Amino acid sequence: MLNLVVIILMIGGTAVNETIITEQFDGENFSGKGNLEYLQMLDIAKRMFKPDPEFQNMPMLYMPSWNGLVEGPTWGAWWIQNSYGTTYCALPFYQEPFVTFLQNSHDLWFNQMGDGKRAGANDWVAPDGCLCDAAAPDWIVYKQGDGRTDIHDWGMEFTAAGLLMQAELLLISRDSKAIDHYLPMLERCANFIETRRDPSNNLFLAGAAGNLLAPSYAGYKRPDGSYGMAYLAGLSITYIAALDRLIELEKLANNAENVEIYVDRRESARKGLSLLTTDEGYFIKSLDPDGTRHGVYGAEKHGYFEASPNHDAIAFRVVDDDQAEKIYEKIASIDGLRPYDFILPNCPSLDDMYTEPSGLWEFGRWVNGGHWSTCEGRMIMGYYRLGKYEDNLRSMRHLLTFAGKFRMDNPLVDFGSNVYQPHEPINLCYDTFAPAAALIRGLFEYIYDAKGLTLIPHIPDDITELEQKFPIRFGTKKLYLSVVGSGDISSVYVNGKAFESFDSKSIFLAYDETPDIANILIGMGDAVIENSKSSPHVSKFGYSESETGIPELDSRANKLRALYDQLIKAGLGETYEALHVSLALEYIATIDERQKLLSEGKIRKLEEASQTAADKCYVDTAIKLYDGLEKVIKSYNESDDPRKKQIYKLWAE
Repeated sequence: MLNLVVIILMIGGTAVNETIITEQFDGENFSGKGNLEYLQMLDIAKRMFKPDPEFQNMPMLYMPSWNGLVEGPTWGAWWIQNSYGTTYCALPFYQEPFVTFLQNSHDLWFNQMGDGKRAGANDWVAPDGCLCDAAAPDWIVYKQGDGRTDIHDWGMEFTAAGLLMQAELLLISRDSKAIDHYLPMLERCANFIETRRDPSNNLFLAGAAGNLLAPSYAGYKRPDGSYGMAYLAGLSITYIAALDRLIELEKLANNAENVEIYVDRRESARKGLSLLTTDEGYFIKSLDPDGTRHGVYGAEKHGYFEASPNHDAIAFRVVDDDQAEKIYEKIASIDGLRPYDFILPNCPSLDDMYTEPSGLWEFGRWVNGGHWSTCEGRMIMGYYRLGKYEDNLRSMRHLLTFAGKFRMDNPLVDFGSNVYQPHEPINLCYDTFAPAAALIRGLFEYIYDAKGLTLIPHIPDDITELEQKFPIRFGTKKLYLSVVGSGDISSVYVNGKAFESFDSKSIFLAYDETPDIANILIGMGDAVIENSKSSPHVSKFGYSESETGIPELDSRANKLRALYDQLIKAGLGETYEALHVSLALEYIATIDERQKLLSEGKIRKLEEASQTAADKCYVDTAIKLYDGLEKVIKSYNESDDPRKKQIYKLWAE
């Protein structure tokens, strides 16, 4: 916990001790002073990513069959588009066992990626380097699987987004063994996308459903009514952002020749963006080979605004600050684009799909103006970059209208105001965590590269103190961040020592010079920290002895506690396996806590069917966490790894 001994405010050039009375918030994950609603929203956002007695939470999406995460209870696979916003925004604060869970889910894509030989769903044989729409064990869909699949292109922008997420994961972990394993696959992804580059204009061709929010894009409708390829703006933008990260991985791997190749590809792709940019500074959706533009807002034909390439260009810094502001101004000027505060993929209705906008395809329902929270997460990253903090609050408020009812569904129909599956007693999808993840990541943005990590604080001016009580991952290191004051960065302390590698807007942490556990205190504006002391954060081992009264759970808890004790004694307390055990025990304890809070009236009860389903979801999650762990550890009996053999023996005993 950070201890601030003396804070001096500079007023009129004179240092004076100043007592400021502001309301203090002290939550489970955040504490601070100032805007209490924002601080509380931050705290709730983080609660959603661990066992929580009140809110739907990430462990509920655990899938034992692949020891990973699943899209949702009614969606038994792992999608690229759907996971994109949540994963990108949550990666800095995901700790074990979630890092392993997520990698196992990504492996569903990479272990089955196109190689020109393997047949996936529908007997599709994808080109080498192609990723997919979705995958599960022994099942992969290389194209968007809904709609007129006979004319669908391969997963072009899916591949770019999958490349980006996996590259970001590796940049954060900095695990050389993992980089050696995945880097050749990522290079194959990039080479696949390059097959669609038109060297005459440095744009990328994609056919029907080759976009992220497939199949809302039909490609080029030829004069004879058939469909071909057009230049897709989203593919350029997502690929550029992916190359940013691939280049840094190549640097980490000391592949200087590849760095040069990918830098050249990235800069060439950037040059092509001018052809996809309107006079107002925002991006169109696509450009036909005959010069027809799709997504010029207000035009007589194809006169809608396409949100994804625009908010992604801001979020991933594909555009400079000036263009980012212009894009935001356009977004803010279109009343129908955020009718319920969540961003829609387009407004007004698309007039260039390969089917009429009716039924599932009607405006406001699915890929034509329905809401996808994966996009909202990236939009919030854009809001943070531009200091649009009230937009963040409105987004989180709207999310809680669903979270409070156990209705975290996706997509959201009726322009983002209703659930897609209303007849389910409760709803849950991985997508829907994206706004909460972005609310956290956006505070400091976290730009990882080969040399280290750049922090760019985006703290609302009406928050004058902020402390994150959980660590941010930086390789094997853990960072704990706190801020005092508001305005530009004026001072930085790392573990109580003055730190000089910063400017008014950012802080750079060189990896080799950063302590394994770093308490980082940032002074902003006129707040000058005269004396900073920090108490080191240490790993805390332990578990709850609480009983749920559910024999099936309590017997599992007893075995987990015994195993956990043995892992600690063996010096294995920081391993994935120990942290999986810890998560399962924490989840069982959360069930006991939830029962007490419900009986005391401290948690609002849902209507009967939903309440029963919600309570059952907690129990099912705890059982799945146990069963998945047991399956993993039993597989260690066949391993040649001494550590795994040791863990298996401890389990068996």
